[in-house]
Amino acid sequence: MLRRFEHMGPKSYNTPPVQARILSVDSGTCLTVSMTSASSVLIVDDDEDVLRALERVLRQAGFSVETFTSAAAFLKRPLSDVPSCLILDLKLPDVDGLQLQEAMTQANIQMPIVFVSGRSDVASTAAAMRFGAVDFLEKPVDEAVLIDAVSRALDRDMTRRQRSSQEAIARDRLSRLTPRELDVCRLVARGLLNKQIADELQVSQQTVKIHRGRVMHKLEVGSVAELVRLLSFIEG
Repeated sequence: MLRRFEHMGPKSYNTPPVQARILSVDSGTCLTVSMTSASSVLIVDDDEDVLRALERVLRQAGFSVETFTSAAAFLKRPLSDVPSCLILDLKLPDVDGLQLQEAMTQANIQMPIVFVSGRSDVASTAAAMRFGAVDFLEKPVDEAVLIDAVSRALDRDMTRRQRSSQEAIARDRLSRLTPRELDVCRLVARGLLNKQIADELQVSQQTVKIHRGRVMHKLEVGSVAELVRLLSFIEG
């Protein structure tokens, strides 16, 4: 179980860079997003002994940690552009943990949350999970369980950031296409042959070939499979 430790230094620690998983359209470089950055674990709890204990365990596990004794103090912190997660006490003196979670959702702050509480109930747990909490842990928190929950939360945020980057790249490339090229692009992605596309658009096969070549060039893809994968980042 978590032991209580005296605070032994500043509340923020740096960890070595973390290499994110690389998601690519193919075996080449197309749409490959390599995100190397430090991760950040933020803890909000009004019990300073608990803060020190959680911080010590996570720091020893290699995480960068920042602590806050209130929701107000946490909200004053600028959002960082690194994979992050929040360990949030359910009962706080200023703002209830569930209220803070809901406010973050409404403000589109997509930071994964791991709730901790000295006493949980079914209603609170259900509400937290309904709004997307990664886990709901009871105090005193087992160290291995805590580290696992934080790792999953950071992995979720890292995946979301990668997906967002991939969507931005895909949108940028698709914006290069003319309306007719976009039509051809979508029909190619559906698996239609040049003759079928020509019939669908009422143009010649030669025109389709020209548009198809431009589409592949502008989108920087080398196969239909890569094209389909690129479209999937935007169109599902």
